[in-house]
Amino acid sequence: MMANDRLLRLRQFITENEAQAVLISKNENVHYFSGFYGDDSALVITMDKEYLLTDSRYTEQASAQSDFTIIEQKKGLLSKISETIENEHIKNLAFESNVLVYDSFKALQKMLPNVKFSAPISLDKLRVEKDAGEIELIKKAVAISDAAFNDILDFIKPGISEIAVAARLENTMRQLGSERPAFATIVASGKRGSLPHGVASEKLLLDGEFVTMDFGAVYKGYHSDITRTVCIGKASTQQKKLYDIVLKAHLMGIDSIEINKDGCSLDAPSRQYIKDMGYGDNYGHGLGHGVGLEIHELPRLSPMAQDIIFRPNMLVTVEPGIYIPDYGGLRIEDTVLVGEKGAIPLTKSRKELIEL
Repeated sequence: MMANDRLLRLRQFITENEAQAVLISKNENVHYFSGFYGDDSALVITMDKEYLLTDSRYTEQASAQSDFTIIEQKKGLLSKISETIENEHIKNLAFESNVLVYDSFKALQKMLPNVKFSAPISLDKLRVEKDAGEIELIKKAVAISDAAFNDILDFIKPGISEIAVAARLENTMRQLGSERPAFATIVASGKRGSLPHGVASEKLLLDGEFVTMDFGAVYKGYHSDITRTVCIGKASTQQKKLYDIVLKAHLMGIDSIEINKDGCSLDAPSRQYIKDMGYGDNYGHGLGHGVGLEIHELPRLSPMAQDIIFRPNMLVTVEPGIYIPDYGGLRIEDTVLVGEKGAIPLTKSRKELIEL
């Protein structure tokens, strides 16, 4: 699925929605269809033309990254969008209803009184299956985060802060080519481990604690996502028990992935196992989510994810966890490629309990 294939599928989508053109304003979708990687821009795609609208900060970059017709706006993006649509005599326009804010929508309606804004759409489903180029970029992002985890094992010790751990992870990934952190890096130690999204704090690491690290790299716009939990010093019997449960649930989650099933079915085996082990109330989130130009995108793996049937070349995370208030918790997560015969984990970092 190269650029022409993406446009072919997009135009088929336009036709199915009985429109003449589509306005694309979500940054990730602008990137996906045009190759341009920036913000404050938009695409207007008709059945035979492709326009990339941006401002003087990006015109040179846009010309280098995209073969679309570049239109520079000088008096406001909405005004130039309106002008382009009028010049193309578009009477029926599809738009991203989950992206275009209400004020902008009303302004465009006022500027374009003769245009029907039809069939509010989401284009995110068109990005669900990754092409070979996207998979290679995600593999690079995964390799960067794997290397950062390997490095952090020699850095973690009692007395340093969670923020210091996050800074080390992010700096290492930067040095290896990451554009930025994939999200606010999570480092949750001790009792804070019960917070699934416990962003790094000033808390100091203590001997005998679990430390959960959830982080990722961004390489040429594509994300990786990894979580590993380690123990500072020797793990207790209870810590070993919890780790073994989560590790087994994680491996079951990977083994459950197969094509022609929905995300609810794939989520179920590992969730049932954690429940059977007595911790069902301590696992509240889904098994995983899609990864690509966004850190959280389609498809999902959760009890509510019945909307998409899994197909080859989807990219997802597998990340079960257990979270116990006033005690702590842990999670193990890989970035995984969906193959014809099952899951292919891209994350290579070791998963056995590490006692530092």
